[in-house]
Amino acid sequence: MGQTTRVTHLECSLCRKRHAAGQVHNLCDCGGPLLVRYDLEQVGQGWSREQVPQGPHTMWRYAPVLPPERESSVVSLGEGMTPLVRAARLGQRLEADHLWIKDEGLNPTGSFKARGLSCAISMCVELGIRKVAIPSAGNAASAMAAYAAAAGLEAHIFMPRDVPQANFIECKAFGARVTLVDGLISDCAKIVNAGAKTEGWFDVTTLKEPYRIEGKKTMGYELAEQMGWELPDVIFYPTGGGVGIIGMWKAFHEMEALGWIGSRRPKMIAVQVEGCQPVVRAYERGEERSQFWENAHTVASGLRVPKPLGDFLILEAVRASGGTAIAVSDEELLDAGIDLATGEGMFVAPEGAACVAALHKLRASGFLRRDEKIVIYNTGSGLKYLEAYSTRFPRAGAGEQDKLGGLITPR
Repeated sequence: MGQTTRVTHLECSLCRKRHAAGQVHNLCDCGGPLLVRYDLEQVGQGWSREQVPQGPHTMWRYAPVLPPERESSVVSLGEGMTPLVRAARLGQRLEADHLWIKDEGLNPTGSFKARGLSCAISMCVELGIRKVAIPSAGNAASAMAAYAAAAGLEAHIFMPRDVPQANFIECKAFGARVTLVDGLISDCAKIVNAGAKTEGWFDVTTLKEPYRIEGKKTMGYELAEQMGWELPDVIFYPTGGGVGIIGMWKAFHEMEALGWIGSRRPKMIAVQVEGCQPVVRAYERGEERSQFWENAHTVASGLRVPKPLGDFLILEAVRASGGTAIAVSDEELLDAGIDLATGEGMFVAPEGAACVAALHKLRASGFLRRDEKIVIYNTGSGLKYLEAYSTRFPRAGAGEQDKLGGLITPR
């Protein structure tokens, strides 16, 4: 890992109250999420961007701006350093000449959630926490179960009953204690909140602890490194809890303070779905906070978050960057996902596919120029969403298999 970090304190994102580092924290007294702050001047004196490639080929190459103080605390399964793939054919069809896809589906457990949970579980080890609990629409549960298993921690997971089968099986295989809930992720969160008080669980809910965001911010550091320390013009991000946007926005400010990049920022595009678009509605109304989205529904389970806790931070980044928030339909995102797979050989999660559909809309409307450098974040592997994509590929009946060439039966 190299140097230890220079964490000075934790700061409330709402009231700015300072909280001591090295102690167990969830939310601030005012209910605001806590953000880790570093002595970046001190960090910069002993660490430069030229030294970054000397670190491990994981997100822990950015250890000086990650919270664990002891290398022995780090729980890693090889997360980070995911490929940045040039999507030339898709770009040609969408009239976007400089288009890349950052494929987070190649992380451990098949999603970007590995970054946040690697950091959060590492801090649980450092702080002596032994029991963790999480509400999840799927991928965060898989990641927490994996990292908790690697760390030898007791994991309690609460997921909606209609969660993708892959997520449920993963969690069980990792030895987590899984409860399926009739309801949404918000209903699961209520159970975790109650259990944290009665069972002594540490609540690892999105933004209810300070460290998942630190793992997620490495997507910003990594993108800058992969693009030669020059940020793109536009970033599309599928926005459920929205911690990826919040984390990258934090990373950009840290890198500027380190002198690694300038003040220019990408337009941050928050992508949601028509069946659950609280951030889009708040953005269009000019509001600072979102309202709970009733009857949330979508095949993209990671986007079925009726009210993100960090909505004000998402909206702040979108507005400050000159970006926008946009929703697409389930039909549009599934078609876009298949289009991407056919044209580029990338099978992405419906959440990532939603960004492809959103790009199509924003190019058609003229919001984005053809010559802008655009990066789409795909947050997970399409293989974890076979139920969603299966609606596009009904299987042939047994009697049709021979003539279709799908199955040869011995005579």
